[in-house]
Amino acid sequence: MKKVGILGGTFNPPHLGHLIIANEVRHALGLDEVRLMPTAIPPHKGRPSDATAEQRLAMTEIAVREVQGLTVSSFEVDRGGVSYTYDTMSQLNKLEADCEFYFIVGGDMIDNLSTWYKIDELLKIVKFVGVGRPGTVGQSAFPITMVDSPQINLSSTLIRKRLNNGETVQLLLPKMVEQYIHQEELYEA
Repeated sequence: MKKVGILGGTFNPPHLGHLIIANEVRHALGLDEVRLMPTAIPPHKGRPSDATAEQRLAMTEIAVREVQGLTVSSFEVDRGGVSYTYDTMSQLNKLEADCEFYFIVGGDMIDNLSTWYKIDELLKIVKFVGVGRPGTVGQSAFPITMVDSPQINLSSTLIRKRLNNGETVQLLLPKMVEQYIHQEELYEA
């Protein structure tokens, strides 16, 4: 059975923190691949206004291009609408019955799992993998396999703010993603 990690998020934009988490989990658990899956409309954050779903998908594809074992899934963007993890994982389990799925969450999401849509049903169809994140507790009553990963206090919000202020984002995201952002004139004042 193929072991596949799923790292969901807005990826607005994708940065090195996302890539580090995905890569560390892949190696720690011996996963065949980790798919980064941009949401169409995230249920916890509202609609991202800075980049379209298609632009976020394109940036994520650029970000993983040179990282072995990391891929991108357009599943939620293609489906459209609000992206509930339960709905996505139920459909993926039916489409890919030969896969065992590991859903990767950061400390901020671990702290809020009790608020997730159909969390009890979701726990029956995926294994949760947690990684710490600065400023979060990262503890839950739910069964979660924790993976140690280097923690850097980096967020897409910080990157958008810096870009909007004309500040450097060098070494915070892949160079090709930065080039795409400038080409598309994203996050600029």
